[in-house]
This record gives sequence, structure tokens and C-alpha cells, in this order.
Amino acid sequence: MAIRFSYFLVILLLFFIPLHNLAQNNGRIPNNSSITATDGSTPWFSPSGDFAFGFQNLQDNKDQFLLCLWYEKIQEKTIVWHANMSDPVPQGSRFNLDPQRGLMLSDPQGTNLWKTNLVGGNIDYALMNDTGNFVIMGSGSTDPLWESFRNPTDTMLPTQTLKRGSFLVSQKSEANFTQGRFYLRMSDRGNLLLVTQRVPSNSNYDYVYYNSQTSDTTNATNSGNKLVFDENGLMYVLKGNNQRKILNSSSVPSASDNYHRVTLNFDGVLTHYYHSRDSNSSGWNVLWSQPDNICINILGNYGPGACGYNNICDLGKNNRPVCNCPKGYSLVDPNDAYGNCKQDFSVSCDEVGRGSPEDSYSFFTVRDVDWPLSDIGEIIPSTEQNCQSACLNECLCAVAIYRNNNCWQKKVPLSNGRIDYSLNVTAFIKTRKDVVPPLIPSLPNPGHRQTKNCPPSHCLPILGSHQKQSWQIWAILAPSLLGSSVLVNILLIYKKRVNSFRPTSHVTDSVCHSFTYKELVEVTKDFKEELGRGACGIVYKGVMPIGSRNVVTIKKLDRVAHEAEKEFMTEVNVISQTHHKNLVHLIGYCNEGPHRLLVYEYMSNGTLASFIFGDPKPTWSQRTNIATGIARGLEYLHEECSTQIIHCDIKPQNILLDDYYVARISDFGLSKLLMINQSRTLTNLRGTRGYVAPERFRNSQVTVKVDVYSFGVLLLEIITCRKNYENEESYGPEAILRDWVLDCFQEGKLESLVESDIEALNDKKQFERFVMVGIWCVHHVHIILALLFNIISLIYMVLL
Repeated sequence: MAIRFSYFLVILLLFFIPLHNLAQNNGRIPNNSSITATDGSTPWFSPSGDFAFGFQNLQDNKDQFLLCLWYEKIQEKTIVWHANMSDPVPQGSRFNLDPQRGLMLSDPQGTNLWKTNLVGGNIDYALMNDTGNFVIMGSGSTDPLWESFRNPTDTMLPTQTLKRGSFLVSQKSEANFTQGRFYLRMSDRGNLLLVTQRVPSNSNYDYVYYNSQTSDTTNATNSGNKLVFDENGLMYVLKGNNQRKILNSSSVPSASDNYHRVTLNFDGVLTHYYHSRDSNSSGWNVLWSQPDNICINILGNYGPGACGYNNICDLGKNNRPVCNCPKGYSLVDPNDAYGNCKQDFSVSCDEVGRGSPEDSYSFFTVRDVDWPLSDIGEIIPSTEQNCQSACLNECLCAVAIYRNNNCWQKKVPLSNGRIDYSLNVTAFIKTRKDVVPPLIPSLPNPGHRQTKNCPPSHCLPILGSHQKQSWQIWAILAPSLLGSSVLVNILLIYKKRVNSFRPTSHVTDSVCHSFTYKELVEVTKDFKEELGRGACGIVYKGVMPIGSRNVVTIKKLDRVAHEAEKEFMTEVNVISQTHHKNLVHLIGYCNEGPHRLLVYEYMSNGTLASFIFGDPKPTWSQRTNIATGIARGLEYLHEECSTQIIHCDIKPQNILLDDYYVARISDFGLSKLLMINQSRTLTNLRGTRGYVAPERFRNSQVTVKVDVYSFGVLLLEIITCRKNYENEESYGPEAILRDWVLDCFQEGKLESLVESDIEALNDKKQFERFVMVGIWCVHHVHIILALLFNIISLIYMVLL
């Protein structure tokens, strides 16, 4: 009877307990096992239950999940590894263990989002082991085909090593798991380094702020080989002669009673934590961290420092930095306290000579605050009063630092801001007396917005356009695509994105400063330094006499008809009333006899052309920010100016980059000033070859569509870092960029557009959206309809 009852229990277990749970008695996961991102989904556990692998629900968004590995038995459920993606995944996403390709993560529609890069071979099983290492084993092999220990994110666990060339990278913020700018790297020379970096790759580091000094210059074979975090929680660099340089404390709490981890925190501090294995205890304790004071240790010529630009770093608890904007400044992103700060007031050098600066500006005085770099001048010796007075009369001076009877003037962006009690300095931070809290960007009230008949656009207004334009495009596409839920979802996503990008603009009635020709001759030293030539004439660099670094750009419009004085002043008045962060600001003009010149603010980082076509290639995040900025500027010119402005020559050479690499559109409003026979093309069309919309060749009326087409070409160039026309002998069919992009889209090979750009490939959704925007901008509606029809047909076939 007892035997029969035992058989009954066995049968009951087989029927009511999932097979993959039985298989995990040893931590093993069989092929074709899967987990779906839902509330309460069961992860894969290690044999002891210490670690779990699966989906974690993000607290700030209950519909978003992260594929990760975490401590299971403690209250915090601390994440120690996560899939290298740019965005969390929506509810309903799924990952499974494919017998040939390894772990595969896909969204609810089945689109592949991430996969493991296997060394090779057929998969036998996966293993979630008690060290926290998730491994994929091949048939008949003792070496893993893939393991999380060899593909770390920001954390090391006991028994894990970091070999030469390997690195940890911080996450962007405490709640943002995308890649940050701090790296822990085992260098090829054998040193363990903490570095800052703008580009997510293994080279071109900006600044080293910690060095283990384990490189042997006399005998390279005795240099550091790898970073070891052993099973007892001891961390050391193992050298070629088997000597060890211990980095953390030699008295490490018992590993049998405590969990250990070493994490490169989002703020750049490398920290060894330990946590009691008692499930009733809470909180991680700090055993060791480096550097001792990151605020002072970072002092690089590139990058903002420990905190963002214009921010101030102070050392907090456990040697972790705390960042605060100074008075008169506020965070660019309110959700990122460690990011950049912006001035809450505007500073314009064309105010010079219009009254006393004391009437407009005052100082906020703070002690022990310093920005060691960003100097534009110094006064030695000086008094506090002279230091303040000099900064008031220098329009570019944002802060004056006074120390030991010396004065240093600083300009924005202020980098490496820190509190340093050892310097005995006083900082005078210049602010406007009439400063008001910054406006929060929001959607205008449709009921109070002035409407106008906007011409139709070539493309969907995804990157900064109005809601009503979206409906215009929808009206064109709807008859052929009615009932397509795919298109509706795309439009809703894009509409949401547009609303989040809505800029705040402001138009004033002020007129810019009028210069004499003699003044501009002196400013440019008789037009000595030429910056470039274009359809509008020649561009020169100049320095205003007031201030030591009041650099300006001067355009000499030698191609404007001399009799067009009225038109010139009309256009200058229109341009001077444009105020937007993505437009180059017009400071003044000269209209004297045959001389017509425009004076602009100087853009320190040059043209977009030199940035995206140069070496090294800018990061994907930099390129997307630039593309979005250009779209915002065009929206302002087309829809929000009191007089609509059509640029007619959007191209990389006419996009300039400021100190923060923010895109600024230049030469807008100048197309009406050009004589028709002085255009750069041979077809009497204003514009540049490759960027001119097809309807221009049919003598169609000029509308904002011409700028939209040019923006589409420019967007494809930004995505690929390739010129719209290349040498046909070298590139063959790929010489014409827009045709190559369309071919790649139709063949399902979009990855070819960005090649080895890991950041872009990890940001797959946004990458595909940007490509689609570019295609929509430059190709005719019938091609777009055909593409969408193909997409919908494929989805329909899959559903069947």
C-alpha cells in the first residue's frame, strides 16, 4: 500500500510541477526553456537559491522590465548583471534558450532585441550557478560557450576575474541602466584604471582618476595580468610573476556569512560592498572604495568632471559625490541631479554699451567652490572689488574666483566644479537681477494657439513637429492603410515622442546692434582670418574690443544685390527676432554703402560636417541629440516664427555646434538676400546638390517641403556618418546614400548602415525609427505606401 502511494505522489509531481523547475535542481536549464515578462513570472534559480535570472519589474514604470541577474534571498534584490540594451522591455516580452543561438530576447511582437554572442557549437544546456555566473554549455565541451562573468556590466562577484582589455562600465544613473561614462579597465600595460569616457568603446579615454600602478616598466612580463576577486572577497591585481597587489582591505568579512560584490557606481566610485546572508538583515555595507574624493581626483580637460557642466560636486557619505547646481542655474534634466546645469537667465554681449552692467547683474558669493578650468583671463594681483568689477564688465565672464590676491575669470560651460576646503577660495557667481524661474516646456493650448494653413510635408513629423501635421500625413496614408493597427501604433509612439520634444520659444521685438564697416574691419583685423566660404559670401572670425575672448563670426554678404537695401533690412529684422536654442543668434549687422555684413555668435565646435564626417565618429547619443535639435529649429522657423522662414539650404555645413555640441542652424532667412544668378548650383536653384528636393527641378512653388527633404538627407547622413554622395568608383551602388538606405531597408539589413556602432545597434528601436523618418522625408509617397504594405503583409502572414 505504501509503495502504491509513493507511485501516486511521483505521478502527481510529474503532472503538476513544470518540467523546467524539476530540471533546475542542479541549476540546469534545458534547451527551449523560456520566461515571459509579466508580474509574478518565475525566474531561473541557482541550486542554493542565492541568485535568480529573469525579468525584474522596474519600480518607476510597472509596464517595463529588465532582463537581469540578482541576489534573490536578500530584501533589496540587488541586480548584479543585466542584458546590454538601451531600453527596458515592455510587458509580454520573452526570452528563451535557443539550441543554436543561445539566449534570445524578443518583444511581444517577436522582434529580436538582444542575444548572446556564442563562441560556437551546439548548446547542451544553460546553468545558473551559485557563484552568480550564468553559463551556456555546449555539447561535449567543458568550456562555456558564453558566460555572464566574461560579459560583465557594472559589477564583479567573488571568483570573477577581469583580464587585460576587459572593463566594467557604470550605468547612466541610479534608475537608468544604459551605459554611463565611467569605466573600470584592465589596461594592456597591466594597470587597473578608473577612467571617464564620452565614447562607449575601449579606447580614447578622457581622463584617468585612479591607477593601481601595477605596470612594470623595467620588465613588462611582471606587469599586472588580471584583476581577481577571489572566493573569500579579497580583490587584487595578479602580476606576471604571481605577486599580488591587494586593493581592498586584508580583513574581509567572512564570505560564508556575507555576500560580496564590487560595483562601479553610476557616479564613478568603485565600491566593495558586503551584506549579511541573514535574510532578516537589510542594507549593504561599504568595505572599501576608490577614489577617496572623486570630486577632486577628476580634473580632465575633456568632459565635465565628476558632475555635469556648471554643476558643483561635494563629497557625501561613503566617499560618494553629491551634485548641486549653483544659484541662478537649474538642471537641464530635472531627473538627473548629476547632469548638466543651465543658466536661468540669458547673457547677450550685444548689451555692452547699453547702460551700466551693475544695473543688470549682481553676484552670489560662495566659499570653497572652484572650477579649476574654463579660464578666460586672470588679474594678478587683484582685490575682491576689482575681481568682481572685471567680471561685470566682461560679458562672457560667468564666475570670478578670488584667492590669495589673484582673480580668475571663468566662462560657461564650467567644468570640474567642486567644493575644496583646502584652497581658501571665494567664488563670485554672476546672475541677473531680474532672473525668474525657468519656464517648463509644455504643449501649447490648442484653443489659444494661432493656426495657419501649413503646406504638406514629405515626411511624418517625428522629430519636432505639430500634431496637426501628423493628421495631414495620416489623411494621405489612411485610404490605403485603413485598419492597420501597426501604422496606428507607429503614429501614437511618434506623437508621444513629438510632445516630449516640444520646445519653448520666445520672440521679442528687439532689433540687433548696428555696426559701422570701420568697426568690423578693426574687429576682423582687416578680414584676416577666414573661416569658410558659402552661398552667402565669405565668413570671418573677429574679436570684439570689449573683453578678452568676445569672439564672433562675421559673414560678408558680397553677393547681395546692392540695390536691395530695403529687402536686406527686412530680412535682418526678421532674423534678429528669432530666439531659439537651436538657431545661431544674430548679434548685429552692417548696412553701409555697398557693405552688407552680419555678425553672429561664434560656435566653438565648428560645423556638423566636420563632426560627423571626421574621425573619431561621434557617439549615437550625440547624433540623435543633434538630429532632434535640428528638427526643433526647423519647426520653430516653419511654424512658430511671426514670419515663416524657409531655409532652402539645409546641409551639414550650415549646422554649427556650440560648446555643448548642441546643434544650431545657421544662414536661415538668407535665401531671399541672394541674387538668383548667384546661387551655388548651375540650375538657378538655391540649394546644394544632393539636398535639393525633386519638386525644385519642376519649378514648383517653394514651401517648407524643400527643407523637409533636405532634413531627410541630412538625417541619413547623421545616422550613417556617410556623405549623401560618395565616390562611385570606390562605393559602387552605395555611392548614393538615400538609395543605399532604401535597399538596406528592403533587404532587412539595416545593421549595415551603422556597421560596428554598438550603441546604435543596442538602441534598435530608436535607430529604426530614425531610419524610417529619413526614408519618409526623401522618398515619394507611393514608395512609402509600398513599404508599409509590405510590412503589414509580412505581419499578416506571421499572424496566420
